[in-house]
Amino acid sequence: MPQKHAAPSDGSGRNDLQADCANCFGLCCVALPFARSADFAADKDAGKPCANLQLDFRCGIHTRLREKGYQGCTVFDCFGAGQKVSQVTFGGTDWRQAPESARPMFEVLPVMRQLHELLWYVTEALDLAPARPVHPDLRRALKRVDGLTRGDAASLMDLDVAALRDDVNALLLRTSDLVRAEVPGRKKNHRGAQLIGARLSGARLRGASLRGACLIGADLKKADLRMADLIGADLRGADLSGADLTGSIFLTQAQLNAAKGDSATKLPAALTRPAHW
Repeated sequence: MPQKHAAPSDGSGRNDLQADCANCFGLCCVALPFARSADFAADKDAGKPCANLQLDFRCGIHTRLREKGYQGCTVFDCFGAGQKVSQVTFGGTDWRQAPESARPMFEVLPVMRQLHELLWYVTEALDLAPARPVHPDLRRALKRVDGLTRGDAASLMDLDVAALRDDVNALLLRTSDLVRAEVPGRKKNHRGAQLIGARLSGARLRGASLRGACLIGADLKKADLRMADLIGADLRGADLSGADLTGSIFLTQAQLNAAKGDSATKLPAALTRPAHW
């Protein structure tokens, strides 16, 4: 299959932070492990190609993943890391044709994914008007992280990603505080809260902090989540039917894909309604 190199970018916009499987060598289908469970129909070791990966690096059951027992695949998002590793870090090298590139390519993918996730959040923060006081620092962070994504495999593997995440997270926290301060009144703080199966139907959570909250299976039907901070919140199986997520910040497509919702769920403009809703 012909491959195209990723276009140069100054880090602005989010088009290059979305998965482009046509320009990736099926890396998520090979590099990452999974275990037989409700999310995956079979076991697979890291570095071993999924049985459904075809010779053209496409998934043979892409349109039937859920019915075939591969729900976990439908909620994974590489934030565009797959094509960056394939076409930039390794210059279009196909790991099948150059087996010596396979191991380093697979090891770099998780690092690149974390960097691209940071770029997604920082880019979103730069679109938020209330966060203008933080924008100069955010632009510097964007340039720094984007530059790191363009390094070679060795430099990427040597990165202290945890330290980098801490630096960027401090800016995202300031962004969150400024955005949520626009909501009048006292805001609820559920940061890191254990809310598994919580009954929050109709809850007034406008401007709330739900950073890192565990909301697995929570009932959030018709909840007001406008301008809520949802970074890192675990929404697996959470029911967002009729919920209002307008203006919510740091919500990702992967989080939505892992949740349940309906046609009445209101979403941020940058995200799309999952097909299984």
